[in-house]
Parts: sequence; C-alpha cells; structure tokens
Amino acid sequence: MKVLSRQRNSKMCIICGLDNEFGVRAAFYNMEDGSVMTKFQYHPNHQSYPGRVHGGLITAMLDELGLRGLWAYHGGEEKDFGVTINLTTNYRKPVPYATDLIAKGVVVRETSRFVVVESQLMDMEGTVLADGTIKYIKLDTKVISGNTTVHEEMPYLIDDGVTEL
Repeated sequence: MKVLSRQRNSKMCIICGLDNEFGVRAAFYNMEDGSVMTKFQYHPNHQSYPGRVHGGLITAMLDELGLRGLWAYHGGEEKDFGVTINLTTNYRKPVPYATDLIAKGVVVRETSRFVVVESQLMDMEGTVLADGTIKYIKLDTKVISGNTTVHEEMPYLIDDGVTEL
C-alpha cells in the first residue's frame, strides 16, 4: 500500500522515541487508505518468556496506533491530541522479537470529543498476532502535560524514503 507521508517521532516514548535506548523506535506512516502503519521490530529486551514479546509492549503498540490513526484519518494533520480512556487487547498468537512486524490503525468512529480506533499487529505474511480497540478522549496538550509543547517533545520528522508498506 502507498505511503502518503511520515508522522513525527518523539524523544522518549517507549514506542516511537528515537532517544529512548530501550524503545522500539517505530516510524509511522499515513497511508493512502486513511490508516496509519508501521514496520518495526521488537528487541530481545522487550521479552516476557524467551522468544516472546511482553504483552504490555504489544498493547503499547496497539495504543500508539490510536492517536496516530486519528492523524492519518485527517490526512496527516497533527492537530488533535488526547489520552486513552479505554483499550481492549486480544492476544491471538505469540509475538516474536528480532523479526519484522507490521502494525496498522484505522479510525472507526470520531466525534468532537472522542475517537475510536481499531488496530492490528501482524507478521509479514499478514497473520494477525494481536488486535485491539482504543477509545481516546481529545484533550489539549497543556491539559495532558503542562507546558510541554508537542513539537518540543516530538521534534523528529525524518524522510526515510519509504514509499510502500
């Protein structure tokens, strides 16, 4: 599927933070169908049982796709922010680390205050390993994190040349 544009990465987020040595450092893309996608790998320090990623980090990726799904739905505009108020995760199969994975988020409902996104984590063959539904409440960033500005915390917009996922 065709990539339309790239979303920003933060400094320290466990999923997208480029300065977080323990993070996933995932890049997120606005896709032609209005979804958001990422191709990434978990690392051995993300394990629970040997060979498997910890369920909390699986859920964290599904959660990250919530707000990023809203941005993709609005053509890549980073105008709305919010926090998770509800998230359900379905663990379908073990998620391995040190292997390429794909994750996708799609807005299924939006109101002036809320957004609901369905997200999936898949292997490269398209097998769904985990999925979830995330409900966000839209909030101003000053309510969420005081005086931190969004682009102070999310300063990285890197053109990595990815055109399809």
